Parts: sequence; structure tokens; C-alpha cells
Amino acid sequence: MVLLAVFALVALTLAATGIYSVISYSVSQRTQEIGVRMALGASRWDVLRLVFSVGMLPAAAGGGAGFAGAALLTRFLTGLLFQVSPTDPATFIVIIGVLAGVALMACYIPARRAIRTDPMIALRYE
Repeated sequence: MVLLAVFALVALTLAATGIYSVISYSVSQRTQEIGVRMALGASRWDVLRLVFSVGMLPAAAGGGAGFAGAALLTRFLTGLLFQVSPTDPATFIVIIGVLAGVALMACYIPARRAIRTDPMIALRYE
């Protein structure tokens, strides 16, 4: 069980690193666009919403697909579960919440960097 928990933690860390890397790369590629948006009057909340939508939309789709796959495959795992029903709603809710929290935290650092972008520097950025 400890080995399974370690593998789950490593998988969660890899997922967070992957989401962070993709969002960070996306923000660095869109620095000039973000600068133009801010120069034309976009608020920091608009930029924050833009960055979070880029990161959370695929995470939500993956969470939905994972939920559907887990719900379909639980009948094969009933022999391995002890004192937990295969379709325990609390387990599904907690896992989806943890994954959503990890995705939010992985999007937070690039989003913070995007809202601190100076429009003049971003417009000169090549």
C-alpha cells in the first residue's frame, strides 16, 4: 500500500509539473499578446482568467474522462477493495478535488507572472 501511495504521489507530481510546464510555455509565447491586451485596457483579472482558462479547460476535460473511466472500470476492482464500495462518491469527489487543486496551483505561477507583465516591456519583447 505504501508503494502504491508513493507511485500515486509521483504521478501527481509529474502531472503538476507537466501542467505547469505547458502553461508556462504558453504564457511565454503569448507575452506580446498579453502586453497588447494590457496596453489596450485589459484588467489583471482578464489576463488571469485567460491564463487559467488555458490551463483548467484541459484539466477539466481530463478529470471528466478520468471519472468516466474510473466509473466504468470499478467493477473489475471490486475484489481489491476492502471496506469501500466500488462507486464510493466521497472517494471520487476527493480525488477530483485534489486533481483540480493541483491543476489550479500549477496554473497559479504562470498566471501571476502574466499579470505582472509590464505592457511596454512586453510590446518590445521579440
